[in-house]
Amino acid sequence: MRFITTRSFADRQTPGVSFGFALFEGLAPDGGLYVPESIPQWSAREIERLTSGQGMSLAEVGARVLHPFVDELAYDALQTILDDALAFPIPLVEVEAGFYALELFHGPTLAFKDVGARVMARLMAALFQGDNPLTILVATSGDTGSAVAHAFHEVPHTRVAILYPKGRVSPTQEAQLTIFNGVKTNVRAYAVDGSFDDCQRLSKAAFADPVLSRRANLTSANSINIGRLLPQMIYYVHALGLLGARAGRPVFSTPSGNFGNLTAGVMAKRLGMRIDRFVAATNVNDVVPEYLSSGRFEPRPSVHTVANAMDVGNPSNFDRLMWLYDGSLEAIRQDMLGSRHEDAEVRQTIRRVYEERGYLLDPHSAIAYLGLRSRGAVESGVGRTAPGVFLATAHPAKFPEIVEPVIGHTIAKPQPLREALDMPRHMLAIDATLGALEKVLEPAGR
Repeated sequence: MRFITTRSFADRQTPGVSFGFALFEGLAPDGGLYVPESIPQWSAREIERLTSGQGMSLAEVGARVLHPFVDELAYDALQTILDDALAFPIPLVEVEAGFYALELFHGPTLAFKDVGARVMARLMAALFQGDNPLTILVATSGDTGSAVAHAFHEVPHTRVAILYPKGRVSPTQEAQLTIFNGVKTNVRAYAVDGSFDDCQRLSKAAFADPVLSRRANLTSANSINIGRLLPQMIYYVHALGLLGARAGRPVFSTPSGNFGNLTAGVMAKRLGMRIDRFVAATNVNDVVPEYLSSGRFEPRPSVHTVANAMDVGNPSNFDRLMWLYDGSLEAIRQDMLGSRHEDAEVRQTIRRVYEERGYLLDPHSAIAYLGLRSRGAVESGVGRTAPGVFLATAHPAKFPEIVEPVIGHTIAKPQPLREALDMPRHMLAIDATLGALEKVLEPAGR
């Protein structure tokens, strides 16, 4: 399998690179994002085997999903990596008739990004060659940073620099982000005086600076990196297997910020998975739902919301969606619905689902649930003729300052959160300038 760049989608004859090259490069030299030059179509027999509910393990499903793309590793070696990376459950819970939560928050940092980050870190360790350690540069609006920090902690040949918007992540998220700042390790998190879009701008500027990029040996673990994006296909296929005979052609509702998670879902469908369509469920940072409605993609500064990991005003993975659909708005509309939700609606939904169903949602998962309740999803028959699956992307205990006032009592904290919150907080702040970032990326600063 070869990988090309989204900037070359008008010229599909552009020479490709290997997975390993794309993995370590992160952002392509032309500023585009790496995508597979083709997505293999699985046979009906193999799809049936993977999605019939016959009890394949998560790692077994993952190896079959990834191996066509990661063919530099032997199949058995890849499955060994996935056995280690995905050593936690991803259950499917029926919240109400026909509505299922795919719980992606049972990993070490209690967020869906553990899946992509842990697989990616181990792929990098397996494929690394050379003497100059990699610098993993990550911009995060919430959960990506802590997932990457834990995934790469003490991984050989790497050091990690995480950029997060100062004052715009939850206290719990910040505790998890900064957990390694006070100890001697390969991971550091920096509070940037600005928004997530500023963090993302700085990250892109660092990669675009050839001198800095080469000197620091930069690569990325954001969803701009194909190595973090591809593993997210696994849980869509896994969900179909858990549904088994109930599957039909489900609708998936994906809470969306930078749109890597939804892009991975579209790629899973391209493999041949029986998925009816997707709901791109967002908060008020709704540039993609607005594009689906108006046909105009108009990035804008992000707005801070209770679902802060989705506070993205210019989603990077929109380029990959454009590549997957050859820039055709009508083709995207065939597969995707847009759904926009404000903070008040999110809070009301958390309260209602908890009181009526006894199921507790975090703000991001609440937006995904609301996506299944949106007009377009209802018209698609969700809950009646087709099951609806919403991606529950974070544990509600990560957002106690939002969830607890809504439900009227405290939430029991899982052990990883208790440990993070009990540790002394060490904040490292920098200005939102490339000069400030360059100082912390210099190899001498390790």
